[in-house]
Amino acid sequence: MLNIGFIGAGTTGTALASRLDQQGYTVRAVSSRSLASAKRLADRVENCHVYETPQEVANNTNLIFITTPDDVISTIASTISWHENQYIVHCSGAHSLDILESVKNLGATPGGFHPLQTFADIEQAFNNLPGSTFAIEAQEPLLTTLKEMAISLKGEWVLLAAGDKALYHTAAVFASNYLVTLVKLATDLWGDFGVPQQQAIKALLPLLRGTLQNIQNIGLPNCLTGPIARGDLGTINKHIKTLEKENPKILNSYKLLGQQTISIALAKGKIDQARSKELETLFK
Repeated sequence: MLNIGFIGAGTTGTALASRLDQQGYTVRAVSSRSLASAKRLADRVENCHVYETPQEVANNTNLIFITTPDDVISTIASTISWHENQYIVHCSGAHSLDILESVKNLGATPGGFHPLQTFADIEQAFNNLPGSTFAIEAQEPLLTTLKEMAISLKGEWVLLAAGDKALYHTAAVFASNYLVTLVKLATDLWGDFGVPQQQAIKALLPLLRGTLQNIQNIGLPNCLTGPIARGDLGTINKHIKTLEKENPKILNSYKLLGQQTISIALAKGKIDQARSKELETLFK
């Protein structure tokens, strides 16, 4: 039987512990640098005990999630006396299993279980976990356990090798964090013609939702719309000249993104090689 413990009771740990408890897993123990956050997690989980130290969590459970900030995972893992028949799993998106080398040296089994999701706060994290994909690094029998856990959380799973994690996490940054940056750039442009940021966000959100729906329902490359997809040189040239005059600091970003979009337009089949070369010249 799996008795699960959590070391670290921030947003990810609290949401994951709550969901696992809801799905029938036995979450027995938690410790955290903040006693208040540990109690908050325990209050959401049936029969979960708050311990003062990570070692006490390790002493009372056999599947331990380390859900601390990434920079201290390795340090915490190295201070605990692990033993055989224990599974120690971190939830970092950027790090592989090398940060749990001390765990392996003591005979325990390391693993990685990263929810590919954006977590702004605990309730939002709790609500967003179902349907997420979980990036798993592990060997059997832990591998099967983590796959089953992902499925029980109504999610999908993807298996990563040791060298995959950095690319995986970089992709997540592009898809999530840089989307926020793009919205910020767009609202800055609306500010240039006098519209406040919150009003601009409200206006742009239906467009963003429509784009995401097209990605889901139509897929790449056919979901691409706009002037590059059409090969509309005149419109793109107007954009460039306007940015040169009104907001030159983001002109390079516009051109770089345009360059990356040409190949999608080509794959969609709405432009030919000759037009793609003209677009490349325009974006230089």
